[in-house]
Amino acid sequence: MADKSVADSPPVDFWRSLLYFNLYRLALASIFVFLGGAFGSSLALGAHNLLLFFGSSVVYLAVVVSSFIPLRLRWPRFAWQLAGQICGDIVGLTVLSYASGGIQSSIGLLLLVSLAAAGLISRGKITLFFAALASIAALLEHSYAVLHDDAAAGQYVQVGLLCMSYFAVAWLAHTLAKYAVDSQQLAQRRGRDLVSLAEANRLVMRDMQDGVLVVDGEGLIMQMNLRAERLLRKSISMGSALSVTFPILFGQYALWKQTGSASRDILQLDVGLQARLRFVAIEHDAENGAVIFLEDMQRVRAEAQQIKLAALGRLTANIAHEVRNPLSAISYATELLLEEQGDTKQQRLLQIVLDNTQRINQIVQDVMQLNRRDRAQPEVFDLDAMLCTFVEEFDLAERFVPKAGNPLADKPAVELTQPGVMMLVGMSGVEVFFDRGHLRQVLWNLCRNALRYGRKLPSSMVLAMSEQDGHVVLDVLDDGPGVSAEHQAKLFEPFFTTSSEGTGLGLYIAKELCEANGARLEYHAVEGRAGACFRITFGDLHRDGGELEHGR
Repeated sequence: MADKSVADSPPVDFWRSLLYFNLYRLALASIFVFLGGAFGSSLALGAHNLLLFFGSSVVYLAVVVSSFIPLRLRWPRFAWQLAGQICGDIVGLTVLSYASGGIQSSIGLLLLVSLAAAGLISRGKITLFFAALASIAALLEHSYAVLHDDAAAGQYVQVGLLCMSYFAVAWLAHTLAKYAVDSQQLAQRRGRDLVSLAEANRLVMRDMQDGVLVVDGEGLIMQMNLRAERLLRKSISMGSALSVTFPILFGQYALWKQTGSASRDILQLDVGLQARLRFVAIEHDAENGAVIFLEDMQRVRAEAQQIKLAALGRLTANIAHEVRNPLSAISYATELLLEEQGDTKQQRLLQIVLDNTQRINQIVQDVMQLNRRDRAQPEVFDLDAMLCTFVEEFDLAERFVPKAGNPLADKPAVELTQPGVMMLVGMSGVEVFFDRGHLRQVLWNLCRNALRYGRKLPSSMVLAMSEQDGHVVLDVLDDGPGVSAEHQAKLFEPFFTTSSEGTGLGLYIAKELCEANGARLEYHAVEGRAGACFRITFGDLHRDGGELEHGR
């Protein structure tokens, strides 16, 4: 019966080892047949009975050759085949030893090789059973020689020593085999652990918000996650030199290795793109390489803004009632004072008070809109139909500017724009998945900005629908001066505005509402066209068996 460790080990290794052992037996049997047939008793082989030696060698060779057949078929099972081969060696070598003069021929020593091989191959305590069989065979062979062939009885001591060597070799082979099995199992566990750690490391690096580069002591890139590729705007192969691919980053790395710190913590990667550097040595010595962390400062600022605005939103929601009550009183009192006839200077000061109260009220309303992000109720609707309605409403609402309480209200309304200032172009029959109220709010904000900075001529503003990379895209274009490169990086930051009348929250809220509906809002430069372009990229919209499914 095979030991449990045999059954638990990979069978391929055991069958291969048994094949190699059988090849050794084939070579040994062939040598015996060749020497017995060619040289006879001149080599002391078959000195007692040459015919028996040669016949036993031929039979032994035939048994070894025939053992390749079940070995090829792998039937019967491994333990039975190993036991059959070892027992065959014990019987064959014992007969050959008797035919060559017994213990004096030293052929019995060859059983040590078979026992050692059995211990290493089987890796179980069954090897001691084989040693016991070999010892019994040696004792029986010598006893037969003493009784029938007048062999020296004093040679029992040599036979006993040979039997002891059988057990010693068997036990040593068993111990070494057990140690090899333990080492193999430990190596397999360590290998599985390393694979698991490597996979965990890959997943962690892939999902990290920071860019990560692993470099060796010579500056060769060993690992790099996708975030680092996006920050550095370059995809490279492993093993590339950091000095060639990112020379600025390599300069900071070389300086860190020499002094222990970089010359600057913030690295300018591109226009509007900065990263905070942090170096961590792989081992105690920085000469063995380091892990370089690139922290996106834009993301850090965005998180800080989120925290700030969330706190501001909660604060505003709590004090909105208290703020609006005095604002309403001030506004109402100012409007009453404006209705009274007074000098122009006083009217001017009252108008300033009224405008600023309205601006404060607008800031409170804009900040409170941040709470609507989590209450999005998207639905599927026709974008072109919704935009046609929006264009008509916007054209009517923004063409005239009546102001209640304005001292000029008794005069005819001032026409600000000409008819057809906004033009709708692009494909029709487009369906999107969005909250209607949120989309109208986003469009009102973008179109009012376009109207403010545009030339207010027919077709000065364009709403263009298209499809790019399987996504529906809506561009809001104007013919104004556009946005400078300096201001593009700050467009969607809260409280950033270039207008003295703006609150700086409109674009930020519009971007937040788009993201809440699985869309993106970004500033897009159009080649060959002056002015600004804000692009809304809607999420995917799939059809499955007539049902609509939205996938972000």
